[in-house]
Amino acid sequence: MKKKKIGLMGGTFDPIHIGHLILGETAYEQYGLDKVYFMPAGNPPHKQHREGRATDRQRIDMVSRAIADNPHFALSLEEMNEDGYSFTYRTLERLRAAHEDCAYYFIIGADSLFDFEQWREPQKICDSCSLVIATRNHAPNEKLDKVIAHLQQKFHGTFLKLDSLNIDISSNTLRTWVEEERTLKYYVPDSVIDYIRENNMYKDCNEHGKCDI
Repeated sequence: MKKKKIGLMGGTFDPIHIGHLILGETAYEQYGLDKVYFMPAGNPPHKQHREGRATDRQRIDMVSRAIADNPHFALSLEEMNEDGYSFTYRTLERLRAAHEDCAYYFIIGADSLFDFEQWREPQKICDSCSLVIATRNHAPNEKLDKVIAHLQQKFHGTFLKLDSLNIDISSNTLRTWVEEERTLKYYVPDSVIDYIRENNMYKDCNEHGKCDI
């Protein structure tokens, strides 16, 4: 039986931005995926209301809005567990056990790949999925290829390079821009910008409750 090819994009998505969406779409096209799931990570109970950050509910809502018009994107709450902590290998093992007809492609950035040996149970991760590597921070191809070759030899895993645009933007930068009253236009979907404005997120808004984003 031919397995469905499912892409997985994890992250805090605080907020989700076009860089996340472009990576998901590029992976979908380049590797012929059937679906790409966006999996917001949970916050521990004692960090549910971190100052200047979105709540779990708000991050879920923003992801839902951002992917609503893409039929091959979907939301997964697999990592929204009650204690807020999720290990990738456990998430993958749960998904594989529940969906034996699926093959998983876990999308990560080159910066994460360089730290991969420090992840919890890297061997189990390699046994559970193919890793799709999106270049970030202009990581030199030679350095990236060397790390991939080393990890493939050590863990006998499948590491695939993603030919994607390098979008130099981060959620942290975007939160700073909101605080500085800079626009998020073209960096964040309009529906998410509206949500941030409606919920007065990431900054102290003026006395009329308006956020110029």
